[in-house]
Amino acid sequence: MELKANEPKYIHHVNFPTTDPERTKEWYGKVFGLKAIPAKSNTRVLLMTRGNFDLHFTPVEEMDRMAPYHFAVEVEDWEGFLAHLKEIGVRHTRPNERPENRSKFCYIHDPDHTMIEIVYHSKRPA
Repeated sequence: MELKANEPKYIHHVNFPTTDPERTKEWYGKVFGLKAIPAKSNTRVLLMTRGNFDLHFTPVEEMDRMAPYHFAVEVEDWEGFLAHLKEIGVRHTRPNERPENRSKFCYIHDPDHTMIEIVYHSKRPA
């Protein structure tokens, strides 16, 4: 499919606040395997990547409550990822299944209480 000049190719990154960049770096590395990358400019923003998506975190003194705002991460192995969360001590909400497409989802929160939806589609179209 060819994109028109005014159509975005994909989302490059999203940026969230953090009250503790070091804690955030450790948590996102442990939970999602993201790696910190050095900033190419004079910025305090923590840049993290998985290669296929990036997250940026801007240090703030005080965190505003973000819920119900959240982002979602698709996983390839539902049971394996839930086992991973249990192993590293990250609690999640009760898993649910959407009847319209049989996708599964639950929510976790990072150390600053940013809500993250974990999603799994067993038969996601390519």
